[in-house]
Amino acid sequence: MEDTTSDVCVVGGGPAGLTLALLLLRSGATVTVVERARSFEREYRGEILQPGGLALLDRLGVLPGLRERGAHELRHFRLGDSRRVLMDIDYKKLPAPHDHLLSVPQRHLLEELLDACRPYDGFTYLDGTRVSGLVEDGGAVRGAFLRDSRGERTVRARVVVGADGRYSKTRMLAGIENDRHDVFDLDVLWFKIPAPAGPTGVVRIHRSAATPALAYDSWPDRIQIGWTLPHKGYQEIAARGIEYVRAEAARALPEYADAIHEHIRALTDLTLLDVFAARARTWVRDGLVLIGDSAHTHSPLGAQGINLAIQDAAVLHPVLVRALRDGDTGAGSLAAYEQARSPDIDAVMKLQVMQSKGMFGGGRIAGALRPRVARLISRTPIGDRITRRIALGNPSIRIRDDLFRPTSRPADRSTAPCA
Repeated sequence: MEDTTSDVCVVGGGPAGLTLALLLLRSGATVTVVERARSFEREYRGEILQPGGLALLDRLGVLPGLRERGAHELRHFRLGDSRRVLMDIDYKKLPAPHDHLLSVPQRHLLEELLDACRPYDGFTYLDGTRVSGLVEDGGAVRGAFLRDSRGERTVRARVVVGADGRYSKTRMLAGIENDRHDVFDLDVLWFKIPAPAGPTGVVRIHRSAATPALAYDSWPDRIQIGWTLPHKGYQEIAARGIEYVRAEAARALPEYADAIHEHIRALTDLTLLDVFAARARTWVRDGLVLIGDSAHTHSPLGAQGINLAIQDAAVLHPVLVRALRDGDTGAGSLAAYEQARSPDIDAVMKLQVMQSKGMFGGGRIAGALRPRVARLISRTPIGDRITRRIALGNPSIRIRDDLFRPTSRPADRSTAPCA
């Protein structure tokens, strides 16, 4: 098989990897994306885009096409129990036009980003391909060894970007330790049921006699449900059989009880998410960078995953453009990305732990305090500040379109990339 040479090899064709690829292609770089899956037709659980991510995708020009593929706007985030609504966060208070959440199948986002990348001459997409090793020279990463159904090949690159998720093969091959923190008291069982009526426009966390559950509209006509379980408690619950699991899930969300009993027929209809936080001890090596879940893993609470991935790509983009331009892809140069992004990630992790304890925590004291805290958040400027932080992330992050090159479509190969 023919070997490939690119300025950047991105391992992982998810939101972080494809967003970064598009940014680099528009800046005149050549990019190879390596994705182990052969298609986007598979199950995803990350479906919600926060306003901060929407703004970046809009600036990239891919948001209109993404909406056309199908999505639901979600304008409220509600926490309630069987008797009352404890908290109702109205996203319409945020600045227009990105004054809502967007529930969109992740395959729609990936297809839109990939379609935006394909016209560039400098783009190579290798699906159904796995990374088997890293090309190294004097301790610096200089590419990746790949394997697919047809055999082996090598991609030689000035920088390799690991964007291959929480169980990153790239991170492992680079010898970078990943510190896992079991700071959350829950795991999540995900499943979908037919929507009994039209879209609700609401993300809802419902606390009942059973464990809490999350529910929101999923395109085109489903309800995505995340039923929380005690951390590491799935095996004990599953051992009681599907009838018990179904009954407990219905007890957690009584308004969907009939649909749960009708459509959840086997444990295979459920997907378990092991909820934990993690952080790689470093995000850079000479010639290598980690982004997204490869660098930092989060709880699904607050729907931060895709937002953080897109923002990671936006922060890394100018760092890589400068490194390629200057011919310095060492860890010292690439570390500017980690230094800029680390404070944001630290803040998200701390906020998610607080959210988890406040919304999902049990016990008499937590139960007594929760309504008071919810009222405080709903009715004071404190709540507005928290909402903006969750919705927007770091508002100073921008798409650096001043680095885009007018000759980058198709890529102008007569001059040095990113020069």
